[in-house]
This record gives sequence, C-alpha cells and structure tokens, in this order.
Amino acid sequence: MSRGGKSQGRRRELLKAITVGGVAGITGLAGCIGDPDEVGGGDDEDFDTVQFGVLEPTTGEFTELATERNQGTKLAIQEINESDEYDFTIEYNEYDTQLDPATATQRARQAVESDGAQFITGCISSSVALAINDFALENEVVYTPGAADTSITGESCNEYVFRFETSTAQIAEVMAQWTADELGDRIVYHVADYAYGDSVLDEVETRMESISDSYEQVGVTRSDPGSTNFEAFISQIADVSDEADALVVGMTGADLAIFLSQAGSRGLQDEIPIVTTTGSFRAVLGGAGTGAYNTYSGVRYVPDLDTGSNQEFVEAYESEYGDPPDNFSRVGYESIRMVANGIREAGSRNPTTVAETLSGMDHDTIFGPNEFRECDHQAMNPVWMGECVEPDSGELADVQLLTELSGEEAAPDCEETGCEL
Repeated sequence: MSRGGKSQGRRRELLKAITVGGVAGITGLAGCIGDPDEVGGGDDEDFDTVQFGVLEPTTGEFTELATERNQGTKLAIQEINESDEYDFTIEYNEYDTQLDPATATQRARQAVESDGAQFITGCISSSVALAINDFALENEVVYTPGAADTSITGESCNEYVFRFETSTAQIAEVMAQWTADELGDRIVYHVADYAYGDSVLDEVETRMESISDSYEQVGVTRSDPGSTNFEAFISQIADVSDEADALVVGMTGADLAIFLSQAGSRGLQDEIPIVTTTGSFRAVLGGAGTGAYNTYSGVRYVPDLDTGSNQEFVEAYESEYGDPPDNFSRVGYESIRMVANGIREAGSRNPTTVAETLSGMDHDTIFGPNEFRECDHQAMNPVWMGECVEPDSGELADVQLLTELSGEEAAPDCEETGCEL
C-alpha cells in the first residue's frame, strides 16, 4: 500500500469513527485529536499507555490452548508494565472468538473501534487468524496471530501482521526431512478439514516431493474440526498400513488428543509409525494419555530448551501459574514482548510506524537472537523433531528431541512464500 493509500485509509477510519457517534466514536478517537494522519498516535507523541486487544477462543475445543497463550500474554504484559526499560504501560481487554471467523472479526472491531486498541493479538485457529489478517490490514492495526497456517505469513500476508508462532512450513521442513530419512517416503495422511489441515498436507507433501524422487501419497482422510469419533478413519488407515511407511496427522488440540487416544486403543502405532505436527503439546499429551506413547512429532517448543532467555521465562511462568509453559504460552509471551520492543524503538504507538520498525528488527528472545524477517514478517524460529515416549513416572508422555533445524534452515526461501509486502 502506498503512503497516500495509508493516509487515505486513516482518514476513512477517522470519518467512520466520527459517524459512529456516542461512546464508541469518542473512545475510538481517544488521543487522536489533530492531524488525521496521526490516528493511533503520532511518531513523536508523548504517551503513557498502549491499548491491546487479546482475542482467544475461550470456548470450544481449543480452550486449553487458549488458556496457555493467554497466560503467556499476561505474563509479558505484567513484566513490561513493571519494567523500567519501557516508558509506557500496556492496557488490554479480552475477547472470546469462539473459534469462529465472523465472531472474531466482530470482537476485533469492538476492540479497535469501541475500546481503542492499536494492537491485537491471538487466535489459535488458522481460519480465524486469516480473517483477522484481513481486518488488521483494513484497519491498520498491528496483529500477532497464534495460528500456524503457512499462508498467514505467505500468500495472505500483509504489512501489519507479525507472527512469532512457528509456521506449518517451518515444522514441515524438519518433519519431512526426518521422516524421509528414518521412516521412508510412502505416506498416508489424516488431516482436519480446514485451513490448518490443508496447510499440513500441502507443506509436508511439497517437501517430501523435493526430498525423494520416489515419494508416494498412499491416501488422505479428512475429519471435521471438533470430531470425537475417528474409528472409521483409523480403520481406513490400518487397511493401507502395509503400503505406507508412515502416517502424518495434521490436527491439533482436542481433535488430535482424541485421535491419538483412539488410535492407541486400536494399537495403530504398532501397525504404522504415527508422525504428528503438534503431538508434543502438553494439552495434547494430557488428553491422549497412553495413546501418545511411541508416536513422533514436530516440536515448536518444550520448556527444557536451553536457548536464549527461555529458562528465565520458564521460572517466571511457573512462579506465576504453578505449571511449566508450553508452545502457546511462549507464543503469547514473545508476541507481546517483540511488539513492545518495536513500540519502544519507534517511540510511537502509531501502528504503521511500529510495523515499519518491527520489520527486520533484532530481538533477544527465549530462542536467542530473532527477528520478524522483512520479506514475510515470520519469526525465524528453530524447530525440532521429537519422540513421545512413556515416562518414568506418571502418565504424561516425555518428549525426547531427536534432531534440530535452525531458524534459517527451517524457513522457506522468501521467493517461495507467496508473500508480497
């Protein structure tokens, strides 16, 4: 978008806020009197507070994952507000997206137009996050999503979206390499029938094809999000287990936990190796129980990592909440911290100015030095391959890391992302 386009966009938002009238119109204009190009706060403006909107599915099958992310978000806000390193404080309101794109968009509009948010964060469902991607561009607010679908920082990217969550493309890189090397190249897939499942299928298959000339897709089954009975799918997969080297499962949350539990009861992992994208999540391991044993997973995060400031984060999180952090905890935490660093560096709460500052900016994170790279605003996160094994005590499977790729090794080349900024 050109500078002129951004200026016109702000004027349209100003006029829209004026015509809304009442409390919503007044709140949306708080701190914005003056040049309409300065909506959201000018570059040289003195300000004490920054307003965030926190969008999470606090109802639905991703509730437990949303709680983890929300706790990481709140911990980061607490640390920033108590720190002398920032000359502003963060205020925020929380909104339930209900795992629905339309509901999430309504909540985002409430956050921005009624409650004055300049920055929004959250949404674990990829379909919902993609809707908020569009909202962020239309309303010129910085957005840090919690979903992994590749297109969020790929073909659906825009200059206001910055993602610390590890993308499906990054996790597929380590999964495909390890699976081809250790298990083979004949793959059967089971995926959730929505944006994330499609992304897993596309990304893993693309990489398998590039790794092996003999790659074969043995079959694909799909289940609706929120399904609770996978017996028919498990039977279909078992029927072709002799023809395949591995089963790749593209699901997350309660869906994956239930699938693994039912697959374990059937003994499916004794018939075919099961490779998942999110089986290392504590919420999934807890829900799957013994069904997670002897399965494999791409790994975005585990609290044992000795990287960057991770152990300080783990200690603070456990002190605050009594449990160790998991993947979405660290996503919420660093999404807030990195945006706060951009606000501090820019000396402004103007979302456009902060977005320009964040692009390619260096940060010290739980993974060590990191950035939202300029070409697509995807964080350059390392990834691992892990095995979920029976623990020495208790039921929750242990995750043993098998191999690692650096952020540079895992990320697709800029020209391959489909992102045009």
